[in-house]
Amino acid sequence: MHIRTALFSDLPALAAVEALCFPPAEAASQEVLAARLRVYPHHFWLMEDEGRLVSFINGPVTDEPQLLDAMYADPSFHRETGAWQMIFGVNTLPQYRRQGRAGQVMERVLADAQAQGRTGCVLTCKEALIHYYARFGFQNEGLSASAHGGAAWYSMRLTF
Repeated sequence: MHIRTALFSDLPALAAVEALCFPPAEAASQEVLAARLRVYPHHFWLMEDEGRLVSFINGPVTDEPQLLDAMYADPSFHRETGAWQMIFGVNTLPQYRRQGRAGQVMERVLADAQAQGRTGCVLTCKEALIHYYARFGFQNEGLSASAHGGAAWYSMRLTF
């Protein structure tokens, strides 16, 4: 397995994996992923298995301490020198789940964010995944204001 940052040519594979991992109301469209890739390709971490994309994490860096719904569609929130690495999604193909793949990518994201001098990382998740992110050191800050995809989201923060 190999982890690297994204190239624009990864767009079709990213869109396909995103569509498999999230319901349509929550998944980023190919157009949204393209907009993100144009602005912050180095904040997409991709795990490959013999050249096949099997897992990825992406999100902007910002000085805004909360993950806002507007950030999902608007890459202009990204500030390369920002304090907080936002995490939009942890995507892993179904046949690669429960093998530690997402965890390996998350560890890389956290290590890179810390090495870049970030204050920490922020994500939102559904209640069933709070315990998963807590294993990485994320603290549950309770229900977030997010209405993304019509779901209930919990705000999780890891401060370095």
